[in-house]
Amino acid sequence: MLERTLVFLKPDAVARKLIGKVIARFEDRGFDILTLKMLRMTEKMVDIHYAEHLKKPFYPPLKKFILSGPIVAMIIEGEDAVQVVRKMVGCTNGLEAESGTLRGDFTLSNRVNLVHASDSLETAHREIEHFFGQVS
Repeated sequence: MLERTLVFLKPDAVARKLIGKVIARFEDRGFDILTLKMLRMTEKMVDIHYAEHLKKPFYPPLKKFILSGPIVAMIIEGEDAVQVVRKMVGCTNGLEAESGTLRGDFTLSNRVNLVHASDSLETAHREIEHFFGQVS
């Protein structure tokens, strides 16, 4: 099924100049990048995006990290995009991610993990609207 998902490259990926390499991986897999933008998230944006983590002990350092520099947000479209993109990204702890995944190949730490990808179709719709508004 043709799906859209949200991906954003976190400040570590931007600082390490990995934007082109990451986008190339998605395009090489046959996905379309419908739109993308570089931005600095506000505190409110971070709190909304990570609302389920607000009370967790790891949230303050996560928030500080996300606010530390620009991100690159993009809408990716393709067959089974949510599931396939998540598999391409790899597990959350980049130090445990398999080689061949984005996190497995590029992540340097378990907390600074390069990239976010929507975890479900419902989440993708919500996150796309949060970052890009209504998209036709």
